[in-house]
Amino acid sequence: MPSEPKPNSRAVDQEVREKIHLEILKRTGAYLTNDHFLLPSGHHAPEYIEKSLVTTEPTFTEGLGAVIAKHFAPWPIDVVLATGLGALILADSVARAHPSHPTLIYATKGMVGPRRRVSLPREFQKFVAKGTKVLIIEDLITTGETLKLLTRVVTERGGQLAGIGCLWQRNSNKIKFSESVFSLVTRDFPTYLPEDCPLCRQAVPLHRQFTRGRGE
Repeated sequence: MPSEPKPNSRAVDQEVREKIHLEILKRTGAYLTNDHFLLPSGHHAPEYIEKSLVTTEPTFTEGLGAVIAKHFAPWPIDVVLATGLGALILADSVARAHPSHPTLIYATKGMVGPRRRVSLPREFQKFVAKGTKVLIIEDLITTGETLKLLTRVVTERGGQLAGIGCLWQRNSNKIKFSESVFSLVTRDFPTYLPEDCPLCRQAVPLHRQFTRGRGE
């Protein structure tokens, strides 16, 4: 009889690791599921990621950062660049664990009129120059716009992007980067316009607490 096809061990290992990372995020309260949430965009969803809670458990953060650092360990890194203050604690854990002992810096984000702007604070600009090998660390990738802008900042200064590490990547099938992206969790979940939301039709109470103070 023909033998049973064996599952791809690498895919199985990745699935197991992702489940472990999801459980860690649940422990911190950063990942909420099986409920009905109002997102800052105005859409509704059965899951929510509260980024501000991701790094509230230092031991967990160190472990997650070490996983990202291990992935990029074969490549020499001069600078670990956090996409902003929100990703800085995770980036610190990555920088501490990477064998190259890279410098840690962060970018700032803002708006110029209707356009998003990403830049390096003046005091950090000297760390990214011609030939500098930069690893960018993000907490949550949704549209990828911040990463694209920050990648441009690095390359315009002559830096070389060694890769992108992140905690959670959404819409992974829609976001394409020329650089290597390593994510601890690659997972999307459905979002609905209020008028099309099946949770509303089921009369599931809507949680609004995560949009307070954000113009909702």
